[in-house]
Amino acid sequence: MILILSGEAEWFEAGRRMAAGNATLVSLWGDEGRMRLCVREADGALAFVDMPCDRGAFPSIAALHPPASRLERAACDLYGYLALGAPDGRRWLDHGRWPLRHPLGDRSGHDGAGDAYAFLEARGPGLHQIPVGPVHAGIIEPGHFRFHAGGEAIVRLEERLGYKHKGVDALMRGATLERAAALAGRVSGDSTAAYAIAFARAVEGALGAEAPPRAHALRGVMAELERIANHFGDIGAICNDAAFALMLAHCGILRERTLRAAKSAFGHRLMMDAVVPGGVAVDIAPEGAAGILALVAEARATFPKLVRLYDNTASLQDRTVGTGVLKAELARTFGAGGVVGRASGRDFDARRDHPYPPYDALSFKVPTRKAGDVNARIWVRIAEVGESLELIEKMLERLPEGPIRAALPAKGAGEGWALVEAFRGDVFAHVRLADDGAVARCHLRDASWLQWPLLEAAIEGNIVADFPLCNKSFNGSYSGCDL
Repeated sequence: MILILSGEAEWFEAGRRMAAGNATLVSLWGDEGRMRLCVREADGALAFVDMPCDRGAFPSIAALHPPASRLERAACDLYGYLALGAPDGRRWLDHGRWPLRHPLGDRSGHDGAGDAYAFLEARGPGLHQIPVGPVHAGIIEPGHFRFHAGGEAIVRLEERLGYKHKGVDALMRGATLERAAALAGRVSGDSTAAYAIAFARAVEGALGAEAPPRAHALRGVMAELERIANHFGDIGAICNDAAFALMLAHCGILRERTLRAAKSAFGHRLMMDAVVPGGVAVDIAPEGAAGILALVAEARATFPKLVRLYDNTASLQDRTVGTGVLKAELARTFGAGGVVGRASGRDFDARRDHPYPPYDALSFKVPTRKAGDVNARIWVRIAEVGESLELIEKMLERLPEGPIRAALPAKGAGEGWALVEAFRGDVFAHVRLADDGAVARCHLRDASWLQWPLLEAAIEGNIVADFPLCNKSFNGSYSGCDL
């Protein structure tokens, strides 16, 4: 069920429902002359609320519901709107390095000199600051972390992202569907299949089109391959941050096998550009299904041994159990998706709770834990790998014959949305098409928008040396939030 609302009263009411815990924030974004809000009601219905910005201002949702803050700040950076009563007016995406301000709004000029950023300060005897990043020791995305610590104990962590800003929202304006689909798949490269599916489904919804059954099944196979590849990598990397490199090596082999199977089946290790509006761009290769099933067999033979190794290594458990605990109440308030939410008891999965093909015809379990620590996030990943292997088998066994792509109307205005489960959690896509069929506005929201702030809470009271472990167990996307 979808509700479409507009006006200040409805805007405030949506904020109050979220603040009271009766609705969950899905996303908040700017559009021409208005702000837009999507919330998930307690009964699972999605409500869309528009707030006109006739004078360039709107009432702050973050003032009522803090999880909206960074999305609200990003919209103000891009459009030049003013969030009235906002608890945090600092720029988020705009570091002052752009040649102009408000690239989707008035496009005022700027000299690109850079802005100072006022980090929040913790005060007390013996406290000191530790700046980390944006350039890190490994080949990873840039982000700045400002720690306040007393000795080794972390008192406060504050993140600053935006260093990977690519101007995706501006590049989407006026783009053809083909170009926009390619851009969507590059918002966060490790989730390219999930983003491409979300964008494609939003476009199909806007045009009243439907992909063929075979395309839906192939999309599902791609999405689950993407999920297990990332889970294998994350499990190994978390253990490596606890100085247990053996797990990294063996999980790395499984990840590599998965990427090679994807390459053999769909022509690209990350399956980039394989999903398009109307279906998929490539059918599975003649030997692709056999290669993927061989991977499933190898994972089932190898992965349980690694799980036992993790479970029976006391020194490793000592680092993960009780570390980086995310409280269930915070996970619920922020609507944390994916592993982060499920490890803290939030039982939500877009594949099941907002079912879309091929998952609407499949049964699977959504594993959850209650401890909310690094160990719980590892075990949720372990359980999800098992579920994904079964799903891949089912989808390949039932793979329908027929076309892989449906023709779309050449022109036609409309709006569509999609909520798709990526390996990090739910990806939200909203697309508005112009009369000529080009993209007038596209908003893509990564699950990490609502997970990064929770890392700041989960790390408090832990030691500085455990930050890499906690950070990797969350594995938030920098690029997915930097747009």
